[in-house]
Amino acid sequence: MKLRNCLPILLLALAGSTAHASSVPTDQPKASVWLKTPGNPAVEYPLDFREAGPGTSVAMPAAEGQPLLVTRRVTETESGQRIDVTLCALQDVYLNYGERIATGFRHDDCQFYLPGFWYRRNLRSPKEAPSFHTSDSWLVREDRLSTPLTAVFNEKAGTTLSILRIIPAEGCEALATHKEGEIILSGSTSLGYTGFLNEGGETQLTYGFPYREEPKTYIRKLTLAPPVKAFQLLRKGENLTLSWELAEHKAADFSECVQHTWEYCYDTFRPQLVATPYSAERMKDVMSRYFESAYVEDKLTYFSGTELRTSTCASSDVAEVGFVGRTLLNAFNALEYAEANGRDGLAQKARNVFDSYLKDGFSDAGFFNEVVQCKRGYVERNHSIRRQSEGVYAMLHYLNYEKQQGRKHPEWESRMRHMLDMFLRLQNEDGSFPRKFHDDFSVADPSGGSTPSATLPLVMGYKYFKDKRYLDAAKRTVGYLEREIITKSDYFSSTLDANCEDKEASLYAATAAYYLALVSDNKHGERAHYTQLAKKAAYFALSWYYTWDVPFAPGQMLGDIGLQTRGWGNVSVENNHIDVFVFDFADVLRWLARECGEQRFDGFAEVISTSMRQLLPYPGHLCGIGKEGYYPEVVQHTNWDYGHNGKGYYNDIFAPGWTVASLWELLSPGRAENFLMGKKK
Repeated sequence: MKLRNCLPILLLALAGSTAHASSVPTDQPKASVWLKTPGNPAVEYPLDFREAGPGTSVAMPAAEGQPLLVTRRVTETESGQRIDVTLCALQDVYLNYGERIATGFRHDDCQFYLPGFWYRRNLRSPKEAPSFHTSDSWLVREDRLSTPLTAVFNEKAGTTLSILRIIPAEGCEALATHKEGEIILSGSTSLGYTGFLNEGGETQLTYGFPYREEPKTYIRKLTLAPPVKAFQLLRKGENLTLSWELAEHKAADFSECVQHTWEYCYDTFRPQLVATPYSAERMKDVMSRYFESAYVEDKLTYFSGTELRTSTCASSDVAEVGFVGRTLLNAFNALEYAEANGRDGLAQKARNVFDSYLKDGFSDAGFFNEVVQCKRGYVERNHSIRRQSEGVYAMLHYLNYEKQQGRKHPEWESRMRHMLDMFLRLQNEDGSFPRKFHDDFSVADPSGGSTPSATLPLVMGYKYFKDKRYLDAAKRTVGYLEREIITKSDYFSSTLDANCEDKEASLYAATAAYYLALVSDNKHGERAHYTQLAKKAAYFALSWYYTWDVPFAPGQMLGDIGLQTRGWGNVSVENNHIDVFVFDFADVLRWLARECGEQRFDGFAEVISTSMRQLLPYPGHLCGIGKEGYYPEVVQHTNWDYGHNGKGYYNDIFAPGWTVASLWELLSPGRAENFLMGKKK
């Protein structure tokens, strides 16, 4: 976005530009500008562009009350066409500008992709979230998206058309007094909108500035609200330049569409490392204070990591094995760190957690008690394959570490073998695992979306116990992933608090295939096969991570402390916030970079690693968190919240147990390779 004086604009239009032949749509777009007089409904003015030179057209004021000169310039790029639109105000105006480009595609032949927000038709998502269940046409504000782009994939033609906003180097945002209807912004923003429309059975790409959301805006979890249209003041004599790129890519399927589009977005934005001053050692030193402060002795001994208030970080009575609590993985991290740094007191606390869970942390059948509310006397009776798997994963790391130190734990080993044997009983014939089940093995939720979480402990169990049954079961899980998830590009319901398309499903799928590749050879092409599956899933996981820096308004805390969003990942269609969920995915990316020669993976892994360090809370730099070391979780970066605070802030309740565990693994590279390939640290 550029604001300049209007005088040179008409001369620019008449000077023209060079435009070359392109296969992308070349017809003039349907363009219009909405103008609003405060206190009155906005009026739409369709624009009639007239050629003013090669590649340049001008829409002069068409009627009284349209005090704008609009210049549109189209130039050839490597990928398609660059569109530069300049709006010149002939008097003070409050405006919203938009264009629609016909693709020539039948809407019914198409799948849609808005990175980090929309996959195919979002039909895994409920009608209370953005999806085709509610409408087959959607416009959304750009900061919802990990890259401000809409791509439409014509399955019959094998063609992808996309429109990408060229974001100004210095973004800005303005506060709005309302979240729906026609709103006048309090200042300047750099946020526009993008999306797709079904116009008489044909797909149209649509985009404009400032932001709009239709037919609904999504304000909090499972809450759709009326549409919104923002207006920005452009003063007489000023002009505003907006830029987009229209591109075309061939793709064999939706998976290839996502791959090529992510590569295109990465190459366009070229996200750079974030200049954070915190080394891995500094990060761990500060986060280790979480272990000290969150330690609780009750009916179970645990690190309090969920249902905490961000303002105080006071420990809750909830002990959670996996998912958002991750108390066993935190216990292992604390033990390993404490022994390496001579912190005997912290090491003893970690051992107390393991001893407590060995004594009181199991159900009658021998599964982990996943969620225990100690003071309320509540134990979650529904088991989940994800939490159970994350618990076994942590314990196998602990047992392997202890074995390397010459210490044995036969009772824990017996418990883990029993759990892995129960996993074999739970596994379905198609290789999948039910998402949730009971102690008697009856199924509460048959969805297979969480299956890849089981692959990791099965592969680790095979290496630790030398039991090929676990490897065979792991291969069957990835067989299921290949048939039902990776090949179909249908990554869903891996997180436990949503039923929708989500980041974790693709991240876990990529990691699962990576684990199998590490323990396979190429005698029958297995390693190469699993490598390709990991690579295919990795593109979907990467698509959730931001390639650009979302702007914040003055007064929105995250902007005031300088948060740069590139490298952070959106969560799911239902949960529109960014977080630091990465665990060993950065290792997957670095390994794929070596195996496949794809250096974008290695480069972006470093972007993730540097960027996710930014909100480290310590005295004088608490970043809105009540205690040092308690890394924030629900980072609200767009017009969405869990019910509290909104963009630029956190929810009032958070779960630092998993954020500390995730960053700890990010900062402990090579764990999987060390474990599975028998390496000692």
